[in-house]
Amino acid sequence: MSNTSYDTYRESVAGRADVEDTPELVAYYKDLDRLKAGALWTVANKIEPWQPKSDSVPVLWRYRELRDHVLRSVSLVTPEKAGRRVIYLNNPGRQEVSAAVGWLYSGLQVMHPGEAASAHAHSSSALRFIMEGRGAYTIVDGHKMTLGANDFVLTPNGTWHEHGVEADGLPCIWQDGLDIPLVNALEAGFYAVHPDLSQAVGYPVDDSVSIWGAAGLRPQNVGWTKPYSPLFKYQWEPTYEALRQLSGAREDNPYDGALMHYTNPVSGGHVMATIGASMQLLRPGFEGKAHRHTGSFLYQVAKGKGYSIINGQRFDWQERDIFCVPSWAWHEHVNASQTEDACLFCFNDLPVMEKLGLYREEALADNGGHQPVLSQE
Repeated sequence: MSNTSYDTYRESVAGRADVEDTPELVAYYKDLDRLKAGALWTVANKIEPWQPKSDSVPVLWRYRELRDHVLRSVSLVTPEKAGRRVIYLNNPGRQEVSAAVGWLYSGLQVMHPGEAASAHAHSSSALRFIMEGRGAYTIVDGHKMTLGANDFVLTPNGTWHEHGVEADGLPCIWQDGLDIPLVNALEAGFYAVHPDLSQAVGYPVDDSVSIWGAAGLRPQNVGWTKPYSPLFKYQWEPTYEALRQLSGAREDNPYDGALMHYTNPVSGGHVMATIGASMQLLRPGFEGKAHRHTGSFLYQVAKGKGYSIINGQRFDWQERDIFCVPSWAWHEHVNASQTEDACLFCFNDLPVMEKLGLYREEALADNGGHQPVLSQE
């Protein structure tokens, strides 16, 4: 005889489902099961929680631990066989969807000089953040971009894109970020391989930066109506300089220091419809206060060293380390240096949260805005 319980999620709170199993009710529920239906009150408290309950857990991926394994893949598989030679970041709470956090995927891709990955297109939006090497490039719908360390590059959904490393370059590693889990959850994913496996470069190299990359200036008579930024490459040097100027011109945000969002130069909005990105500077000695917000955030340390406390767990990080902050998790960032800046690159699902009216933020009111450290990674 089945011992199935249907009252697991009941709560003794007015306005919440609080129905206790009886033999008659259990028989009724089983009749509904056979009809592929069910009684809402048996699951209502589960599917409508009091506040977000992320399945993701905070994770720190240390680059010094991953790097040798990423490089080892070069001798094991080719880009032609693998499609993309990537070691993906697998959050223990999101393994069933291969996500790094929430509905966001990330991985570390490696290519050697002279290698090229074939052109393809897909429904997922994608980005890459260059970690090391020389000679990397990306081609997006015929626009070729040369890439250096800490450059941020877009490959928006539906665009033909490919990448590689020039023959006279050095081995390159970059972080990939995509919304694959989100697109799959929406059952909207398409994938196509370019019929020629490679696309022709139809524009001057780095033309998107030349046209759209001037701060505060918009070119005349250059139309753009697509739902993503025409500036496919955001360079590190001007980004860092802008952060330094912001930090010098105003007081720190108590939670994030000096934070700037990468934007679409046409609309001023996020760079892509489903993925946003930012870079923040924590000045020497910065000790941020804790807050939490909806949305999933994945950070890479672009410069410096420090630590973050996420839901009471301390994670010490240094350059190239990657860590995640799940939705509605308390978090605070600290720059461990008294003399050097720390910079954190981040990509997130903030555009989705904002468009759907789901973004909410809250500051920690207790203990002067700082969490007690319960454990250290």
